[in-house]
Amino acid sequence: VQLQASGGGLVQAGGSLRLSCAGSGYSLSLYSVGWFRQAPGKEREFVLGIRRNGGITRNTDAVKGRFTISRDIAKNSVVMQMNSLQVEDTAVYYCAASPQYQPSSYELWGQGTQVTVSS
Repeated sequence: VQLQASGGGLVQAGGSLRLSCAGSGYSLSLYSVGWFRQAPGKEREFVLGIRRNGGITRNTDAVKGRFTISRDIAKNSVVMQMNSLQVEDTAVYYCAASPQYQPSSYELWGQGTQVTVSS
């Protein structure tokens, strides 16, 4: 079972990116999925998650109104749409999955995708 994160890149402030977390070997719809990010010199932080029942969880108001998360059942993936990107959003973004409805931790991790926002 694997997770593959993709969609990162270089974008100007105010721009958008769409990150995808694809699962292989199992149905991702049976898992809660979370997006995390780690900026240089900082600890990894939880950004946004979608539970098995579709509930959305958000750790920081910093992305409120700018980032959304949804499932693409046909592609067995979870997508995080990031709009109005800011320089402060620059980080390596990771997706993770857990079979728990309300994960206290995530057992499966993808490899990370770099997001760089320029001013």
